[in-house]
Amino acid sequence: MSNKGPYYLTTAIAYASGKPHIGNTYEIVLADAIARYKRLEGYDVFFQTGTDEHGQKIENKAQDAGKAPKAFVDETAAEIKRIWDLMNTSYDKFIRTTDDYHEKQVQKMFKKMYDKGDIYKGEYSGWYCTACESFFTEAQLVDGCCPDCGGPVSLEKEEAYFFKMSKYADRLIDHINKHPEFIQPVSRKNEMMNNFLLPGLQDLCVSRTSFKWGIPVDFDPDHVVYVWLDALTNYITGIGYDAEGEGTERFKKYWPADLHLIGKDIIRFHTIYWPIFLMSLDVPLPKQVFGHPWLLQGSGKMSKSKGNVLYADELVDIFGVDAVRYFVLHEMPFENDGVISWELMVERMNSDLANTLGNLVNRTIAMTNKYFGGAVTSPAAFEASFSEEEKAVDDDLRAVVTGTIGKVAEKMEQLRVADSLTEIFNLFKRCNKYIDETEPWKLAKDEAKQDRLKAVLYNLLEGIYTGTALVAPFMPETAEKIFAQINVTAPEYDDLAKWGKYPDGNKVTDQPEILFARMDIKELAAKVNERHPGTFVDDAAEAEAAAKAEREKKKAEKAAKKAAAKAKAEAAKAAETENAAGEGEDGAKPLIKYDDFDKLQFAVGEILECRKVENSEKLLCSQVKIGGKVVQICSGIQKYYTPEEMVGRKVMVLVNLKPRKMAGLLSEGMLLCAESPDGKLALMSPADPEMPAGSVIC
Repeated sequence: MSNKGPYYLTTAIAYASGKPHIGNTYEIVLADAIARYKRLEGYDVFFQTGTDEHGQKIENKAQDAGKAPKAFVDETAAEIKRIWDLMNTSYDKFIRTTDDYHEKQVQKMFKKMYDKGDIYKGEYSGWYCTACESFFTEAQLVDGCCPDCGGPVSLEKEEAYFFKMSKYADRLIDHINKHPEFIQPVSRKNEMMNNFLLPGLQDLCVSRTSFKWGIPVDFDPDHVVYVWLDALTNYITGIGYDAEGEGTERFKKYWPADLHLIGKDIIRFHTIYWPIFLMSLDVPLPKQVFGHPWLLQGSGKMSKSKGNVLYADELVDIFGVDAVRYFVLHEMPFENDGVISWELMVERMNSDLANTLGNLVNRTIAMTNKYFGGAVTSPAAFEASFSEEEKAVDDDLRAVVTGTIGKVAEKMEQLRVADSLTEIFNLFKRCNKYIDETEPWKLAKDEAKQDRLKAVLYNLLEGIYTGTALVAPFMPETAEKIFAQINVTAPEYDDLAKWGKYPDGNKVTDQPEILFARMDIKELAAKVNERHPGTFVDDAAEAEAAAKAEREKKKAEKAAKKAAAKAKAEAAKAAETENAAGEGEDGAKPLIKYDDFDKLQFAVGEILECRKVENSEKLLCSQVKIGGKVVQICSGIQKYYTPEEMVGRKVMVLVNLKPRKMAGLLSEGMLLCAESPDGKLALMSPADPEMPAGSVIC
């Protein structure tokens, strides 16, 4: 494969104040998936991450721990690096802002900006948030607290150096307007333009004197450099920028950065402060800054103070590295916040990983061993003899397998990583459907169908081969295991749209490994409670009792609602008799105002997965794609639709219905149906089948 050129990708450097939780860890996994995919495409990738180690917050934490600041950050930086390595992230450089080269360059840059007249000395009086290392005006505070984190602020007055932000504001606005891809998603760009740039920028305080843990201003050592000026410049110092010279060959090769990947909470620093600093230094701006959403525990942002923190190493110990990587990548929408929970992880583990992927690989290899001693034969020589029906089934599988790379490439170009994973798992689901369509176990009983059986198994292995190559950037260890089991090496990227890559005459392993074991929620509860008592109900028996109590409660609530509805209907009927002008003869509900209707949010959804709910004769549980988000919806339509009939349908969804549990499963919306006079239900679907999922129904 030809080299497509350099690609420089960075994460925000992690603040070295403590152990990163899974929400922090999501960013490095996301960046790693992008870096690995770019390498797969043929780019010469340089992937940088690291730690931000200065500031008043760290000085305070070190003091509380009874340690010198450097000793404190040495420990926390090592812990952060351990977590990054645990998650199998393939960064090329781990920079620390306490590195000598970085500190010296920050001093040089500060002096260069000062000599240029962009930095001047004055006095600052304002509200300071230690947690965010940021100053705010009185008007910017929210209920007297930090507008970013909601934490306390203190009134600070001190001598300080200031940066003339307004000098470059118009130039930055012009750059953003001419480069719409610079800030992504678009909502983040609009926020920066409307809330900060267009109203006018105030000069920025870029030094402090009230604490010492920072990089000293070399020509005025009572001052330390503002932590954000220090931290942001890591993106250029890490690849060899020199404020007094031309920089290293690495800097010349990789700058400007192709992508700064950061959390949405620090978008202002990266899209206003950072580009203005670069303009002052006469350095080109990065090509794109992507502010990803948060991974939430329940409905709130993870924080130690809230007691809702999950850590990557604990999750890995229970689920494994690639399962955790899959979960955080798959569950995070492009623009909206994602949600993590133990229950949802078990659901994904069992449905997507153990069943869709793991079972596909295991039974394909097992059948190949059982029927042909592990040998695989290309059907090229005899597939012309197949029936038209058999050819049609094969052609459809082939189209899905060879077409997936184009879909994934398009999604990855847009940084829609979750959607890319969905496309790859659609390939694996198509392979599973192919097994159901061809029924290899029946073919094996007919001697005249041996060629057909060989073709079916070859086609499955070809699909697995392609899908594994595509899933490798997201789940690298799993891909290596699958390649080993089907006895191949990774194919070239340029061959992924081709059919027939799997080598004729190859042999699969005779001992296939279980890739992902199904997990029981009760066993998980016991394991988690062993470490963190009270996180789940105390034991499996109590869990079962709690589930039973929940079912009984729901049953009682349903009966009460039914009785109330009946009473309401009877009252309405009586009212209708008394006032015939109030409603039509068809029993229509009372007239409502537009404001009532406007509270309801409807959209087109696409059903990606569907299954029957255990211990329920009515419910189907569907995974429904709505725009960049996938929600789970339970519907009492099992009598009218099979799970197979549901998959792929476009449906009408009530999106903003409050989530509730049905038969122990969380339902996050409602599928709308039409009901005939005899009680038959039919799903509401858009008349135009090409209407994309997420389209607003208005």
